[in-house]
Amino acid sequence: MTLHTSPEHQQRFNALTVAFLKKSFLVLGVLVTAFGSTACSPPIGVTKVSPEKAYTIATRSPLSGDEASNAASTVLQRFDLTDLYQKDPRAALHQLHQNALKDDRRDILFALAELNFSWAKTLPMKADPKAGQPAASDVYLASVVYAYLYLLGEGKEPLPTAYDNRFREACELYNRSLDQAFRSPVDENLVFADQTRVLPEFSLAIDVQTDDLRWKLEEFEHLVPADAYEVFGFTSHNRTAGLGAPILGVTRKSSKAPNGGVLPITAFLQLKGNLKAITQGKSKGTLDLISSYDDVDVVVNGLTVPLQTDSTTPLAYRLNDKDLWNIGLKRFIFGEEIEKNVFFIQAYQPGRIPVVLVHGTGSSPVWWAEMVNTLRADPLIRSKYQFWFYEYSSSRPVPASAADLRDTLTNMVNKLDPNHQDPAMEQMVVMGHSQGGLLTHMTAIDPGDSLWKAISDKPFKEFKADPMIKEGFERAMFFKHLPFVKRVVFISTPHRGSFLTEDWVRKLTRAVVGSPMKFITNMSSKWREVSAQLKIPDDLKDEAPTAVDGMNVNSPVMAQVASLPLAPGITGHSIIPVLPGMDIKSGNDGVVEYKSAHIQGVESEFIVRTHHGAQGNPIAIDEVRRILRKHCDGLPKVCGM
Repeated sequence: MTLHTSPEHQQRFNALTVAFLKKSFLVLGVLVTAFGSTACSPPIGVTKVSPEKAYTIATRSPLSGDEASNAASTVLQRFDLTDLYQKDPRAALHQLHQNALKDDRRDILFALAELNFSWAKTLPMKADPKAGQPAASDVYLASVVYAYLYLLGEGKEPLPTAYDNRFREACELYNRSLDQAFRSPVDENLVFADQTRVLPEFSLAIDVQTDDLRWKLEEFEHLVPADAYEVFGFTSHNRTAGLGAPILGVTRKSSKAPNGGVLPITAFLQLKGNLKAITQGKSKGTLDLISSYDDVDVVVNGLTVPLQTDSTTPLAYRLNDKDLWNIGLKRFIFGEEIEKNVFFIQAYQPGRIPVVLVHGTGSSPVWWAEMVNTLRADPLIRSKYQFWFYEYSSSRPVPASAADLRDTLTNMVNKLDPNHQDPAMEQMVVMGHSQGGLLTHMTAIDPGDSLWKAISDKPFKEFKADPMIKEGFERAMFFKHLPFVKRVVFISTPHRGSFLTEDWVRKLTRAVVGSPMKFITNMSSKWREVSAQLKIPDDLKDEAPTAVDGMNVNSPVMAQVASLPLAPGITGHSIIPVLPGMDIKSGNDGVVEYKSAHIQGVESEFIVRTHHGAQGNPIAIDEVRRILRKHCDGLPKVCGM
């Protein structure tokens, strides 16, 4: 059969055929392209990465960047909120919060903690009502609440374990958000007060508690977050892992903090009730400010929760003063008077044994900083001891400086514990480096009249001198040990003088070193009259002696002090540095010979291969740690062991 078509029909048929072929080729092209692309790189698969990249992927979070963690992204995707969160975080988080009220899967709380933290990073410090933006601090506080409920809140699901990455991240979200939640928008100091905070999804009443701190908020000049500072100068940064925000409590000057201080504090926000109760306003938060010296954990719902603490930043903050580092040498050269001899880095607290640190010649308290920082990493030492730094003009004669030390400590004990009710105060440890060791020794002996006999054949009552000068000699030569000192530690101490105090050194020292004005007025102008009655080297009879003269190997007074036993009830220890490669018995530390630093009657003698500045040596510091722990071992009532 033959079909006949008109030209019009044939033309229409040809057009349809061409259109069909074009569409067919287009589809074929798409299929070929798709096939080709999947042949090179499938839409689902894996890419080989380095171990470092793998760790970065596994631990990515808003804490270290801008990306959400896989755990938080999974929760957003579950509720189809991924796109909404990118466009409108507040709306997405509102919906997620509503879901959390109905769905008690714990991972939703984790996602809320992380995503609120991420959102807070983009917000201003102050709320912007026109733009519908809350204050960053309020959103950070919301992150704290969600993180707390994820970590410690009640629920059908068990609490997360420490093996879960989300657990570790939630701890950091809690800590860092808590740090940011109470910062002042003006100066970023921390502001704590009973208040009700209005957060994006609920209001939270907060009660500030300082019972465990034993300080009132008004006693602090200001409170600053420890994480606002980077520490330098120390070999280690002592932090304990746990929950809470480490804070520096800068105290005002007071009777128990004569020159102020910096107290390490941890802030910990505790909540009662679940998310529904908090949302309905039926629960409140308690913000505890806790001394890091006293407590390192809290109990929540029967669980012991460790606190995050930082004992290094407060010390570095207190010592961040260039004048403190230069003042020792200035005092040695110019002999200035010192108004307050005890430098406090922490306020006095009853129940803590004082450790008094006495610096050496031309030095200052800051040279003990490495030792104190390291020792305070030990929980027992941090909780049972308090460190006092003794300051003095190290150019004065050693017996006079030692008398000042005895008077200062006696006055301090009577001032801080006037009724003598603190048993820890009666167990004081005094530790001295170099010349400071000589001063320390003279807190722990009963010389009778032996020191006077070392420099005079006449009875003291026949000694003729200006009344003030005679009184000064009596104060320096006739004394008893301090009854509250129970242990002494000598570090690099020249008990029998230093070989560096040769005649030319002593003469040079006299030429450039001054003495306190009071000492010049009372002694120097009448020294020849006084010295004529004393058994002292001829080169000391024309001019009043300095500390360097007193540390001469021929000093009769220091030789006598070295021979005296420690008073009954006082235990002594020697830490003696000897330079590497030297024979111990004949060696030295560059300043003091072993034979000068060695004395009889101490419980232990520890040799460390280092230079004269052994108080900063880690091996010597560990020996001090041993000594302090041993001191506590014998004091169960004070140390609670």
